[in-house]
Amino acid sequence: MFQPSPAVLLDLDGTLVDSQPGILSSCQAALRALGHVPNEISDLTSVIGPPIEDVMRFLLEPYRDDRIDEAVQAYRADYGQSGLFESLPYPGIHQALIDMKVSGAQLYLATSKRRIFAQRILEHFELAALFEGVYGSEPGETLDQKPELISHIIEQHSLTPGSCVMVGDRRFDIAGAHANNVPALGVLWGYGTQSELEAAGAEALVAEPAALPAVAMAIAMAEMT
Repeated sequence: MFQPSPAVLLDLDGTLVDSQPGILSSCQAALRALGHVPNEISDLTSVIGPPIEDVMRFLLEPYRDDRIDEAVQAYRADYGQSGLFESLPYPGIHQALIDMKVSGAQLYLATSKRRIFAQRILEHFELAALFEGVYGSEPGETLDQKPELISHIIEQHSLTPGSCVMVGDRRFDIAGAHANNVPALGVLWGYGTQSELEAAGAEALVAEPAALPAVAMAIAMAEMT
């Protein structure tokens, strides 16, 4: 009887890399491009995770400015030039990916970030070769939301939801997985809180990258049996 390989879908920001410094600087650049003097923004933790349109809507609200599309364009222009290179992989995440790969998992990136930016980040840190596929939002506002993104990955690779596990740090990752009947694993080193992930219904939580391979593989394999 054919037994599918377990598939591990992974978020990027807050899961594989700490991207807050670059996102913060590019958000400030976008506000300046629209003629605003940015308020002191020291922590974007609560708004990293959803699509960038939602982030810019949040940041523009105090200025009573609804030019979200212009702000997103300015953000992406700055982020593509410099912001994306300010990300840093979390300590131990490279080895965790290798361990999952060696254990027989197929790895897929599932991020709300533009796919082209995500690909460049993975290549910059020599992580891209570990992934079977890299997926993110595309021009035209397609695949911006986690439910449709995860559904797309499953369809593109003929994956069985029961042989998958989604790994992420925010409730959006958990909800997107559950919308596709995929179990979800929450990580506690990112931008979401433990209470957020528990309330979203994550099947398990891990506190450090070293624990990720064993827990992710256990969830995927349990669903396959």
